[in-house]
Amino acid sequence: MSHQAKAVALISGGLDSLLAAKVMLEQGVHVEGINFYTGFCVEGHTHAIRKQDKAKPKRNNALWSAEQLGIKLHIVDIVEEYKDVLLNPKHGYGANMNPCLDCKIFMVHKAQQWIEENGFDFIITGEVVGQRPMSQRKDTMPVVARESGAEDRLLRPLCAQNLPATLPEREGWVDRDRMYGFSGRNRKPQMALAKEFGFEDYAKPAGGCCFLTDESYSAKLVDLWDARGKREYEMDDIMLLKVGRHIRPRPHFKLIIGREEGENKFMQGYTKIYISLKTTSHAGPLTLLDGVANDDDLLLAARITARFSQGKGDEKVSVEVRRTNGEVTSLDVTPLPASEIPEAWYV
Repeated sequence: MSHQAKAVALISGGLDSLLAAKVMLEQGVHVEGINFYTGFCVEGHTHAIRKQDKAKPKRNNALWSAEQLGIKLHIVDIVEEYKDVLLNPKHGYGANMNPCLDCKIFMVHKAQQWIEENGFDFIITGEVVGQRPMSQRKDTMPVVARESGAEDRLLRPLCAQNLPATLPEREGWVDRDRMYGFSGRNRKPQMALAKEFGFEDYAKPAGGCCFLTDESYSAKLVDLWDARGKREYEMDDIMLLKVGRHIRPRPHFKLIIGREEGENKFMQGYTKIYISLKTTSHAGPLTLLDGVANDDDLLLAARITARFSQGKGDEKVSVEVRRTNGEVTSLDVTPLPASEIPEAWYV
C-alpha cells in the first residue's frame, strides 16, 4: 500500500459494528466512526427515566464503542431527513413500522457522501448475511451497496468471505483472509470474537436500538397518524410515544398518563404545550392531553387520571386541570372504574 487506507465505520452501538471496526483497526486501517441520530433510538432515554431500567447503564453505546476502539466518532443529526425514509419507504416496512432496508440504504448513502467530503476511501458496516430478515439477506445486501451509491466501497468485515471481493480488497488495502465468513442469526461467533478482542459489557448482542421495531411503539405511532389525519411527526411526538400509558377515550384526543415518578418529571416539561391534569388530593400521575377537548372531555380525562391515582377507590378525588394558557381549574371527580375503561381505549 502506498498510503494508509482510511475508512468510516457505521457505529450503531451494537456488538457487530464494534467488531467490524476493530477487525479493520487490526489491519492497520485508519478508522473513524459515524453515528446517525434519527430520534428513534431506545438506549439512554427510557433507561434514564424508568425505575425498572435503573440497573441498565446510562450510556450512549455508540460513544462507548468508540471509546473502546480509541477512535473519533462523528454524530450526525438526521431527524428531519429521516422523515422521508420512514414515511415513504421504497422497500416497505418490516414486521412493524421499521423501514429497515431503506434505512440502511439511506445511512450508507450518507456515509458515502461523508467519505467523499472528507477524503476517506471506504465504508465499514457490521452487517452479517442472514442476520436480519429484511436488510441483511443475501439478495438485499447488494441492493444496499447499489442504491446507496457506495457500490464496492462498502465493506462488511464480519461476512466479507461470503460476498464478492470489494474495492478495498482488490486494491490490497485490506486482507480478505483476515476477515470473516459469519452468517445467520447465531451470535455465538461474534461473542467469541468479542472475547478474543477483550471486549466486555457490550450492548446486548441480539438487540437493536430502534423503537420502530417495537410492536407497541409502532401501534402508538400509527394511532397518532390516524388521529391527526396525516402522516407526519415532530421530535416531541417521538419522545412522548416512548413514555406513559396512552389511552384514547375519544377519537379527537388521547391521554398520556405517567406510570412512575421519573415519567411524571419528564412529562412536566411538556405542560406548556399540552393540557395537563394532576391529582391534588391524592398522590397520582401527571397526565397530558394530546388533541382538543371540551368541558365534558376534560371531566372524563380527570376521572381517568383519578383512576390511576392512590384515590382510585375513594368517592371523590380532586384533579387540577391546567390549560396551555396557564388557566387552572380544579375538579372534584369520581374515579372512573377500571371496568369502564375498555381495552380498546389503550393504544
